[in-house]
Amino acid sequence: MSIFDLSGTVALVTGATGGIGSATVKALADAGAKVIASDIAAEAMVAGAAQYKRLDVTDEGQWTDLIAGIAAEHGRLDILVNNAGISVTNSIAETSLAEWRKCQAVNVEGLFLGTKIAADLLRQSGGARKGGSSVVNLSSVGGLNGSAYMAAYCASKGAVRLFTKSAAVEYAMLGWPIRVNSVHPGGIDTGMMDTIYARYVEAGLFPDDKTARATVSAGHAMGRMGEPDEIASGIVYLCTPAASFMTGSELVIDGGMTAQ
Repeated sequence: MSIFDLSGTVALVTGATGGIGSATVKALADAGAKVIASDIAAEAMVAGAAQYKRLDVTDEGQWTDLIAGIAAEHGRLDILVNNAGISVTNSIAETSLAEWRKCQAVNVEGLFLGTKIAADLLRQSGGARKGGSSVVNLSSVGGLNGSAYMAAYCASKGAVRLFTKSAAVEYAMLGWPIRVNSVHPGGIDTGMMDTIYARYVEAGLFPDDKTARATVSAGHAMGRMGEPDEIASGIVYLCTPAASFMTGSELVIDGGMTAQ
């Protein structure tokens, strides 16, 4: 069996209808995993998903019910990809407390709840598999460097980075077969970035979307935005036995943005 093979595993991906989320579902399925896709919508079709389940990641009860349902139906959970997230593109002065709190609730608290509530099932499933079970948390280059008009988002993604390290160290100390790593995408060509461009223009930072896009693209050493499947490939790698000695790591996939 290839060290990149995920046959026989069960995976859960949150935020699965978005650009990176849907690409991750397909990539995990292509690697052999049975993938449960989840998002806030009541119903959705996600290519490669064996099932779709509605999940508000900020709701502890929904997390508990979903994980219990996976245990009852599949008997295991080997992979959790905490991908659900939102952005707030606003100056600090104009960011409301409600906006700040919603960003932290979705991006940080949702990820905390998933990692906590799924831990027992992940631990049970990981014992017989090289590298154990895998939790992959989506952070961002915004969790490594600050950015104007993105304070709420960057703060949330910085929290994801250090929560990931804390969980990785704790589970390793406990002897639990669960690896926890974070992925830090650069600018990726998704709907979220389109929203960010529009807010930049509205705030007067750029004259139009085309200029905003060109400026952000130029901020990457490779001179372009990334594609969702380029992030999904890195996520899949962290879920395979090929990454069996990786935990608490930051996988930066940013076209050289943070190298400059």
